[in-house]
Amino acid sequence: MLKNILIISIVTLWLLVVPLTGNAWAEANAVETAIANAVTAADTGYMLICSAMVLLMTPGLAFFYGGFVRSRNVLNTLMMSFVLMAIVGTSWILWGYSLSFAPGNSFIGGLEWSFLNGVGMETTDYLKGSKPEEIVSYAPTIPHQVYMIYQAMFAIITPALISGAIVERVSFRAYVLFVLLWSTFIYTPLAHMVWAKGGMLGLYGGLGALDFAGGTVVHISSAISALVAAIVIGPRKTYPDQPAAPHNVPFIMLGAGLLWFGWFGFNAGSALGANSVAVVAFVATNSAAAAAALTWTILEWVLRGKPTAVGIATGAVAGLVGVTPAAGFITPLSAIFIGSIVAFCCFFAISLKVKLGIDDSLDTFPVHGVGGTIGAVLAGVFTTKLVNSAGANGLLFGTTGKLFDGNDPGQFVKQIIAIVIAYVLAGVGTFIILKAIDATIGLRVKPEEEFQGLDINEHGEEAYGEEFASGLSSVGERTSHGG
Repeated sequence: MLKNILIISIVTLWLLVVPLTGNAWAEANAVETAIANAVTAADTGYMLICSAMVLLMTPGLAFFYGGFVRSRNVLNTLMMSFVLMAIVGTSWILWGYSLSFAPGNSFIGGLEWSFLNGVGMETTDYLKGSKPEEIVSYAPTIPHQVYMIYQAMFAIITPALISGAIVERVSFRAYVLFVLLWSTFIYTPLAHMVWAKGGMLGLYGGLGALDFAGGTVVHISSAISALVAAIVIGPRKTYPDQPAAPHNVPFIMLGAGLLWFGWFGFNAGSALGANSVAVVAFVATNSAAAAAALTWTILEWVLRGKPTAVGIATGAVAGLVGVTPAAGFITPLSAIFIGSIVAFCCFFAISLKVKLGIDDSLDTFPVHGVGGTIGAVLAGVFTTKLVNSAGANGLLFGTTGKLFDGNDPGQFVKQIIAIVIAYVLAGVGTFIILKAIDATIGLRVKPEEEFQGLDINEHGEEAYGEEFASGLSSVGERTSHGG
């Protein structure tokens, strides 16, 4: 009798508990799903804002460069940046993104995602390539298209940086063809090698070089290409006999301010979510820019007697460039060191460029090349796993964030190897592209067009109505009144 009562009691208890347990599991799953959806929504919103901020950097660059050139070339200079939003904004969708991030080999991606085939709203499925074990990206909390469009903004601004070395003398038709070829054959392989799964240089199955937001992919590649372009195309007809002072310093300051603002999306957005790494990158970005601007100002004040607006703007940009490779892997103190070191190096690199007689018109290589190179090297010195476990223990601030507590000299070597490969690929590739264009449609405008200005001859308009009769409609009519 007692045994029967015990069995009935156990069965009754089981019948009562199982539904409750099932409900508990269902509620737990619902809570987990709600949290995951909230994280996805937050990260998606954050990354869309960061994407817009990075896109704003291209008009910012346009104004930064536009302020430096003579007034008769300002529209052409602005166009050299703006047109990238149209060219790469389209080609990235058609083939650029696929070649950069789709499953391929260690050098370049395949065409599996061309025309955005299979690139949708999925937050996890898109992580798998043509084979289930092939993970090609590490952004599981944002839709695939969000990741794609964020990367598009990097692809847009990178070739625009090259224009600073070749302004005031290049045919716009040749420039358009050049940036289309360059973004396809130079940018996409570098992006794949550094940031894609299985790329030969990056953290995900490759060498293990650190490039958090584009030191090698963006700044080194564009800067060495700019240097090669300046040499191949040759100097302006007035260089160096006639100094070309900036025609609009407020434009330069405005451009630098927009770049500084947008760079938070550039670096902090590279955390691919609203998380602690984004905070690390955000603080490092501002710290390095501030330290570099201050260092540049002090150098000018001490060595040249007066601090200039152009100097503080250039210094800030140099600091932003320098911190980019390491932004998500360093402490704020390290960012200050990087900003100051890079500013010092870039300041004297500009003087060296002048002595060498290279007409890199707007100092693209001294700022982006030297700054990007020094920054990539220092990424092997100052990075610490204290702030990001995906990083490395650099030479100085490695394991605890304290000075001289690093233990990974091998990372320094990896950085050098990645830099050399980026130099060779971008330099040789750019040389070949330029020679091919020169042999077909030519690179430069006619000498008389260069003297008159590219605005009126390449675009049929002028910025201020000062060079020619602004009320006339045709290029022929305008130039006939130009004296």
